[in-house]
Parts: sequence; structure tokens; C-alpha cells
Amino acid sequence: MWIGVGAAVLLAGCSIVPRSFHPIEPLAPHDFSHQTFDDLLRAHVADGAVDYPGLASDPRLPAYLQQLDRIDPNGLPTREDRLVFWINAYNAFAIKGILDGYSPRTLIGRYRYFIGRGYGVGGETINLYDLEQKLLIPDFREPRIHFAIVCASRSCPRLRPEAYQTSRLDAQLDDSARTFINDSGRNRFDRDRKVAVLSMIFKWFEADFAAEAGSLLGYVRRYVTDPELARDLETSSYRVEFLEYDWQLNGPPPKEMTHAGAP
Repeated sequence: MWIGVGAAVLLAGCSIVPRSFHPIEPLAPHDFSHQTFDDLLRAHVADGAVDYPGLASDPRLPAYLQQLDRIDPNGLPTREDRLVFWINAYNAFAIKGILDGYSPRTLIGRYRYFIGRGYGVGGETINLYDLEQKLLIPDFREPRIHFAIVCASRSCPRLRPEAYQTSRLDAQLDDSARTFINDSGRNRFDRDRKVAVLSMIFKWFEADFAAEAGSLLGYVRRYVTDPELARDLETSSYRVEFLEYDWQLNGPPPKEMTHAGAP
């Protein structure tokens, strides 16, 4: 998720995103599965709220993180397999960062959370900023990614109570986009005043959405479930405003957040 800190962005530009991976104890692609992460999310996520105290004591998270560090994602057979891998990895790392005492609540906290903390994948290290900005977005060019990766904050998309899976990827991404766009806590539409008050995600990544649909509101309109509103967005001229982003945690915090990286 975009951190909004100019200096942090400049520093992030100096980092190197791994393009080849060298796991120490490699898993073959057919031995790798997201099932452990799926079980974990089903046990600790409800209606977007994340049970961080429960996650802190669940051995399935470190087991899944260990798997991520033993697989070469470039060896996965299809583009969809690789996209699923990186979305799930992002969400798992975002959870791990919170459990380790990092927090995106403040400016310096966002730097530490997104850039200062690295995670093991395929024997290499990557941070959340690079995973999103330098790998997921440019490599896959899929705007629905922005509704799938969750940076542990209230204004982020809701974390699904399941892992992404290759066999259901398109349906899951569509559902995540639809759920986010029609959530009145994240996007609001005043039909009388012709104002769309949208999540900051649409401002930060407007170019991605416009490239896909011709315009920002054209993209939003695709997923609006109210047919009258969808028609109004198409035929009327709406002014776009953006909601302030709420960086508060998307669930009860871990019992102890004493890591030196916490703001």
C-alpha cells in the first residue's frame, strides 16, 4: 500500500527487488500449497476483522512463512499461480509485520512497516513496498490487486477469510473489487450533488484504473452493484473527492507490541 512519504519513496528506489531465487531447502512446486494460509485465515478473520492475538499464538503462520522461503516463485507453472503466490505472500507478510510490533499508523511507522522490514521468500529478501510497487503492479498489470492486498489498516480492503487460489482467482479478485467499491465506509456516492467520494487507493493508483477502463469512474462503475447508480455514473458528470485514509489497525492488536520498530 502507498505510504505517502516522499523521502521513503526515494529510499525505496535504491532497493533491489530479487528476480531470481535460491531457497536453501527448496520445495518442488507440486509440494507447495496455500492450504495452511487458507486454514489460518478461516480461523482468525471474520468480516474483515483480523484476530491478531489469535494469530500470534498459531503455529500455522510461521509454518506458512517457512514454506514461502522454500519455494522459487519463478518455478510456479502459470502466471495465475505466480500472482496468487505474491498476493498471499503480501498478506502473510503484512500480518507478520504487525505481530513483530511494526505499525503503519504514523509516518515513520509506515516507513518501518513497508520498507524497513524485509521478509524471506525463495531464499531472498523483499519488503512490502517493493513487493507491491516493483513486482505486483508492473509485472502483472492487474488493477484488482489493489483490492486483494491488505496492509493491516482500517481503510485497506477487507482481508478475505480465505487464501487466494489459482482455480478461483478471477472470481475472488472480482468479489474483492466489488466488495470494496460498494462498501460505504470506503466509497460514497452523492447522487444529488453528483459527487463520488472515493478511497485514497483510487487517487494513489488512478493511472492503473484509468489504463484499464479509460477513466477512474469508468473503472469504478464496472463494479457498482446499484444499477441506477451505475447508469448515473455513466451519464452524469461526477466530481471526485477522496476520503482521508484511516491507518488504525484492522483488528485487535497483539497483546504485546514492544518491538523496537514500533512507532
